[in-house]
Amino acid sequence: MELVIREADLADLTEQNREQAEQLMKMLKRVMQNETPHRITRPLDVYRLSLDLVSVYQEHFVVYFLNTKNRVIGRQTLSIGSLNASVVHPREVFRAAIQQCSASIICVHNHPSGDPTPSPQDIEVTHKLVEAGRIIGIDVLDHVIVARDGYVSLKERGLI
Repeated sequence: MELVIREADLADLTEQNREQAEQLMKMLKRVMQNETPHRITRPLDVYRLSLDLVSVYQEHFVVYFLNTKNRVIGRQTLSIGSLNASVVHPREVFRAAIQQCSASIICVHNHPSGDPTPSPQDIEVTHKLVEAGRIIGIDVLDHVIVARDGYVSLKERGLI
């Protein structure tokens, strides 16, 4: 069974409705292919899902959106920064999480240097995200930094 949606079918939608339609089409495609979403149970799962970030030369801040069973319902790159910095604000993270109907999120970003050690700025932004999530009701389960030399989970380090 093939789902066919033409660009013209989406042309009259608002940008927000178009994004929602695209996400719905992705979910429908997964259901039609009997594809089970990935379940995240540990930071290593996040690292494996994020290996594509290890080889890029700019910092990318990515969020995995999870349902109540910790299954991935979406992934979005919210910021692409410079060689050693990526700027992200809680409003962008949680706007996307709300649009995805997320129960929780996991944040990921890469360190192009190859060293996954969190910087003071990484820790600060994580604390801001955790606090905003607490207020909104969407848990930040972890912030994982991926790099050529491995990964660091801020939750495993006791920083969340």
